[in-house]
Amino acid sequence: MLSDIEIAQSCKMKPIEEVAASAGVPSELLEQYGRYKAKVNDYQIRKQPQKGKLVLVTAINPTPAGEGKTTVSIGLADALHLEGQNVCLALREPSLGPVFGIKGGAAGGGYAQVVPMEDINLHFTGDMHAITAANNLIAAMLDNSIQQGNPLCIDPRRVTWKRCMDMNDRQLRNVLDGLGGRVNGTPREDGFDITTASEIMATLCLADSISDLKARLSRIVVARTYEDKPVTVGDIHAQGAACALLKDAIRPNLVQTLIGTPAFVHGGPFANIAHGCNSVVATKTALRLADIVVTEAGFGADLGAEKFVDIKCRMSGLAPSVVVLVATVRALKSHGGVAKADLGTENLEALKKGLSNLRRHLRNIREVWGLTPIVALNRFVSDTEAEIALVKEAAAELNTQVALCEVWAKGGEGGRELAKMVIAEVNKADPAQFRFTYPDEMPLEDKIRAVATRIYGAKDVSFAPAAKKMLAKLTEEGCGNMPVCIAKTQYSFSDDPKKLGAPENFVLNIRQVRVSAGAGFVVALSGDIMTMPGLPKVPAAVNIDVTDDGKITGLF
Repeated sequence: MLSDIEIAQSCKMKPIEEVAASAGVPSELLEQYGRYKAKVNDYQIRKQPQKGKLVLVTAINPTPAGEGKTTVSIGLADALHLEGQNVCLALREPSLGPVFGIKGGAAGGGYAQVVPMEDINLHFTGDMHAITAANNLIAAMLDNSIQQGNPLCIDPRRVTWKRCMDMNDRQLRNVLDGLGGRVNGTPREDGFDITTASEIMATLCLADSISDLKARLSRIVVARTYEDKPVTVGDIHAQGAACALLKDAIRPNLVQTLIGTPAFVHGGPFANIAHGCNSVVATKTALRLADIVVTEAGFGADLGAEKFVDIKCRMSGLAPSVVVLVATVRALKSHGGVAKADLGTENLEALKKGLSNLRRHLRNIREVWGLTPIVALNRFVSDTEAEIALVKEAAAELNTQVALCEVWAKGGEGGRELAKMVIAEVNKADPAQFRFTYPDEMPLEDKIRAVATRIYGAKDVSFAPAAKKMLAKLTEEGCGNMPVCIAKTQYSFSDDPKKLGAPENFVLNIRQVRVSAGAGFVVALSGDIMTMPGLPKVPAAVNIDVTDDGKITGLF
């Protein structure tokens, strides 16, 4: 059996001009990065109306068994292509942290991939590096302001802006810098975030133009003064230079699937610590070019889909026409308590227990957001007919269709049943039914409580004293109408990764709150979630290599 990279490297890719032409993008709007990938000058395309219908792909809470959300997204787009639809993909970019860590890349798998897979998973068009550079330029200018007489009266103990890098490195979570005497800066506690958790990433993904990006950058809060007043990027005059570093990064990247379906792969915030969606620019560009656009939101629907709805859609005016919820029998049995080694054995009792996770997500999609869900059951050879029937029965109780999906093994052909269901539902969708989890005017504390109780199933929220104080402070400073972005474990509806299925009667614990003023939302951190991941005992990096002729090996 071929590996993902072997399948990708055996594919005969179309020149990117040909892919662009099929999507309606003239060659003069392309800035090519080699033969098979390009930046698209979206400013000319903005003159066109948004004609497409948006399909959001999300999933149940992830498990060690895997769900294959990105693979299904790509396979669905290819299936819609095979069904004769004018379709385009809009996906997030991979982060080097997971690529070299444990989770893997974000280019799909099997016969449902975007290519060139190695490029997309590694440096791609340099967006991650540009975001890292802009973030660290701001950090350098902030510390320089303190060094050069501190005219803004910044309290070095209250610098909130961290440096970042696009790699998992737990050693950098907490550091001391500025050591070595006066000429080397002011000694202080500092730390690093992974680039995908940087506010620059979130800000770029929610901006819809360079002018909007520059305005957002200027609002980012980086520190507080001795008098407890916020200090912004605009205060240190760094927004223009940071925007200059990002002028190309804000343009969407165009690539293709294994069968040549156009795919915009752009922006990469994590959904457990950020808002988990690809860029507004890429999604809107795709919607101006295609009749159906398939996009995804990170991790389970309690994280990615909720933030897609309550943050991205709220800020951009977008609204999905249908939601595809990805699940597997194996993952549902994992939610029912079955160990990974035993997931290949039929276990209807465990499956019944694990289906509670599926049911809660389906209810949220339909009852809270007013959207129509379809279950994409990613099929494995170990799935039995009795198990599949049980999943279909549970979904039918909630008036939801289930499509068996075999895109990993068969590409678009394995997703045609799902594609037909999507086409039918997209054409019936009523935009007036779409709604958010909470209104803009609701107090911040109540917004967090609304997500916790309505989406997660919590009975209440407990705020640490510092978090409660910061919420009051942010409201006083004019941030009360912002949406909230809850950072929590992806593995559970709760803040405890061990509480699988659909836990009830739990309290969500919010330990810290901060504002992402450039992105335009308030972040509430719960549980032990960290903004700089670490590498596992055996990182994926140990298997990755390159041959003398430059061919990448071992990349999944």
